[in-house]
Amino acid sequence: MFLNFFKNFSAKRTLKKSFLHVKGNPSPHPIETIGLLIDKTYFEDKVNLIEELLANGIMRENIQILLYKDRFKKKESINYPSFSHKDLSFKGILENENVTNFTNQEFDMLISYYDTEKAPLMITTFKSKANFKVGFSTIDKRLNHFMISTNAENYKVFVSELFKYLKILNKI
Repeated sequence: MFLNFFKNFSAKRTLKKSFLHVKGNPSPHPIETIGLLIDKTYFEDKVNLIEELLANGIMRENIQILLYKDRFKKKESINYPSFSHKDLSFKGILENENVTNFTNQEFDMLISYYDTEKAPLMITTFKSKANFKVGFSTIDKRLNHFMISTNAENYKVFVSELFKYLKILNKI
């Protein structure tokens, strides 16, 4: 318990220092590829979320998914690349190949689908090389370029608001 607290403290401290070097303007290019970072601890409707994205014209092969869960059970089967809190080092670095591959990929848009601040998720969002980052308004404002004010259970509202504003911004 204490070790997890220390890991979180170190990670948040590293993030706070890193926020001094935040990139500013998002790319004006239209959105074709999407990275989807989901907190599976609280949100189980990832299939329905993906179906909503597909219904709005995004192709399935253009969506990359990375799942986070606080703890995975030993016999739990996972169909997507994933990581957990145990992949966070004491220096605030995520030591997982899935996370490294995900953050090094240049997406046109990253959807950070989590509404509670967790250090591993925030680090992954920060380190992502996505051109346009979208998330919830309950998360630190310096992480995302665009924020939507709703909760994670309302994925239909989130996706409809997202695509409404993407049309206004000429991103799709």
